[in-house]
Amino acid sequence: MAAAEEDETGRTRRPSGRKTGRRSGGGSAEGRSGEGGHTAHGVSAPQAMRRAAEQLRGLLGRAPESVSAVRPTDDGWQADIEVLELERVPSTTSIMASYRVLLDEEGELVSYERTRRYTRGQVDRSG
Repeated sequence: MAAAEEDETGRTRRPSGRKTGRRSGGGSAEGRSGEGGHTAHGVSAPQAMRRAAEQLRGLLGRAPESVSAVRPTDDGWQADIEVLELERVPSTTSIMASYRVLLDEEGELVSYERTRRYTRGQVDRSG
């Protein structure tokens, strides 16, 4: 059913038994394995990553560089997304930002916030 989840533009459609009346796998979230990710919600982890990046791009007008984290929550998904905010030369001095995005169970953006700004060449210190 993965082909039914993407339209001709490559955008992921929301799988929802309420709108189509279709029943597959008993209609439960556990019955939809999607792309092999966590499916305790209406969308899998890979779908949540793509949806978060797409929707944040639409709001900011900037293409996300990467999704650095995605995790299920009680109400949907939380993703951390890295975005190029200001391009500089050399590229290691470009300004990056981390955004935390919250999605509902269907993969729709509920909220976002910028959690950090840093230069591309900056390395986090651990320990």
